[in-house]
Amino acid sequence: MVEPIIEVNNLSVIYNKGKSNEVRSLIDVSVKIYPQEYVIMYGPSGCGKSTLMYSMSGLQLPTSGSVNVNGKDIATMKKRELVELHQTGIGMIFQAFYLISSLNILENVCLPKVFRGEKRKIRKEDGMKLLQRFSLAEQADKFSNQLSGGQQQRVSIARSLINDPSIILADEPVGNLDSESSENVLKILKDLNEIDKKTIVMVTHNPEHLIYADRILHMKDGKIVSEEINKDKRPKEIIQADIKETPEEISDEIKLLMRTFKNFSPQQVGAMLVPFKSKQLISHILAELTEEQITSAERSLTNLLFKNNTIAEFNKSLDLDFDNGGAGWNKLRADRFSERVKNILQQVEHLGDSDADFAVKAVADYMFELFKIDLEEKIKLRAYSFLKLRIENKIDSAGLKQRLDAPIKLGGAGLYKPTVDKIAREVEMLMLLKFSA
Repeated sequence: MVEPIIEVNNLSVIYNKGKSNEVRSLIDVSVKIYPQEYVIMYGPSGCGKSTLMYSMSGLQLPTSGSVNVNGKDIATMKKRELVELHQTGIGMIFQAFYLISSLNILENVCLPKVFRGEKRKIRKEDGMKLLQRFSLAEQADKFSNQLSGGQQQRVSIARSLINDPSIILADEPVGNLDSESSENVLKILKDLNEIDKKTIVMVTHNPEHLIYADRILHMKDGKIVSEEINKDKRPKEIIQADIKETPEEISDEIKLLMRTFKNFSPQQVGAMLVPFKSKQLISHILAELTEEQITSAERSLTNLLFKNNTIAEFNKSLDLDFDNGGAGWNKLRADRFSERVKNILQQVEHLGDSDADFAVKAVADYMFELFKIDLEEKIKLRAYSFLKLRIENKIDSAGLKQRLDAPIKLGGAGLYKPTVDKIAREVEMLMLLKFSA
C-alpha cells in the first residue's frame, strides 16, 4: 500500500494564543498528499493556505496536531534530520524569488550544494545543467537585478531542484509575474510533476491555475472546506474508500463550469441533467415568482430542452392557469420570458457552429445588444478575443471577468464591473446549455 508522502493531522496554528489579538490561522486541518500528485491549495488571501504550506515544510511549528513527511513527524525530527529534509527532501519556491543579489545566477542555483560541502566543479556542472534546461545558461554570470521577473523565478526553480528533492512546495510562484512568464513557470511545474515525477504542492488565489492540479483543496477561514479532483493519482484502495470520489476523467469544459455552478455534485456535472439546466435557466432570468409558478415553468422548460415541444407551445404553457396544467403567468410575462429563452437557445446553437469565429462574433454581438454596450472597433475586437478564450475553454469565468474589467491601457476591455458580471453569467449559462451528456 502506498503511503502518503505528506500527512497533516488535526493541525492548528494559532498566533498570540490566549491574548486579545489571538489569530487562528489554521483550525484542525487534516490532509494526505501522495507521491507524484500535483495538489493546489486555493482560496482568498488570509485563508491559511500559505501557513499550511509552511507547516508542511517545517518552517511553521504547529500549535497542535502533527505534520508527517515521508512517514516521520517533523516535530520529532532531530536538527540534523530537519536540515536534511530542507536540503534534499523539499524544494521551496517563493513569490518573491529570494535570490542573493551579491551572487551571480549560477552561484544562486548552486548555493544549496555549497551548504552540503560538495565540490565546486560538481555543483557548477549540476547547476549549469539546470540553467540549460530552463534556457538560462547564457545568464549564468549575470546578477539577479539584470534578469526579468520570469527569469528570476526560473532561477529560483532551478535552485529548488539542485539537490533533487522529491517534493516541491510553491507559494504563489507566479504572483509577481506577467501572463506570459506565469504560463512559462506553470508549464515548468507541470513538467516537473509529469516528467520528473515530483510531488508538487502549490498555493494560489488565481482560479485560472486550478486546471493544472490533480487535486484542489479549497480553503476558507483556516479550514479546508472542499476538495475538487481533476485526476486522481491516489492509490486505488484510497479512492474506493472515499465516498466523495470524482470521476477520474472530467473534461476541461466541465471543470470550468463546476466553478460557476457551485451546487453541482460531481454526478450532476458528469451527466448535465436537462432538468437541472431548466432550474438554472429559470433562476437566471426570474427572481420574483412564486415557488409553484417556477416549478410549473421548470417542467415546461424541461420539455422544451428535451425538444418535446416548441417555443410557441412553451409560451402557451406559461400563460395557462394551474387548473389547465399551466404555470399561471400573465401573457406579458410569458411573452417576455419565452423571447428571452428563445434568444438564449439561439446563441447556444451559434456555439455549435463549425465556424468558431462566426460563433464568437454572433454571441458577442448578442451580448453587446442585450446589455447596451457600445465599444470602438479596436476594443470590440479585444472583447471578441476574450470571449473566444472562454468559449474555447482556455480560461474560466474569473479569467473572462478579469480581462473584460481590466483598464484599456492595460490590455483589457475597460467595462464596468456590474456589466462584466452580467456578461460572465450569461456566458456561463450558454456554456452550460451548450453541453450535452
